[in-house]
Amino acid sequence: MINIPMSELTQEALLGVVDAFILREGTDYGHQDYTLEEKRQRVIAMLQGGKAEICFYPENEHIDIVLND
Repeated sequence: MINIPMSELTQEALLGVVDAFILREGTDYGHQDYTLEEKRQRVIAMLQGGKAEICFYPENEHIDIVLND
């Protein structure tokens, strides 16, 4: 696993990774409904605040956002 800083991705690539994370089945945002843009901002804030990180898995060429405990 390789950690990728947000600054290493283009804005388009970052939004693609964030959207894939948001839209994947099983992502829970609680009982309140949020717009896609609100969800994007929440995930980006988590990345900026160190509560999540972007990880690349070279063995299967998969990129994902992983929440830090």
